[in-house]
Amino acid sequence: QVQLVESGGGLVQAGGSLRLSCAASGSIRSINVMSWYRQAPGQQRDVVASITSGGRTNYADSVKGRFTISRDNAKSTVYLQMNSLKPEDTAVYYCNAHITNWDYSAWNYWGQGTQVTVSS
Repeated sequence: QVQLVESGGGLVQAGGSLRLSCAASGSIRSINVMSWYRQAPGQQRDVVASITSGGRTNYADSVKGRFTISRDNAKSTVYLQMNSLKPEDTAVYYCNAHITNWDYSAWNYWGQGTQVTVSS
């Protein structure tokens, strides 16, 4: 079994910052790509940022220059530093990780989601 546990969401004023964390645990051989997605009410879930095991990153155009994704491989943890937050960043943020288990099976796993609310 693999679990992804997120933390760090909350309520912040526009222009403020938040840092999300997501720690993976369980039957993990290796963690490949780790990503953050978000889903606003009535909207589809979209990728915000992703990072490979080697540290290569990709960002949605809407967050480039404001959000930074990073990871600590020793801690099996991915972070999302969110600066200059806007009301349109309000959403539930989900961690996603592509993980190879000890039995060599590979799956995409999701965290439970953490609410980020940006007030104007």
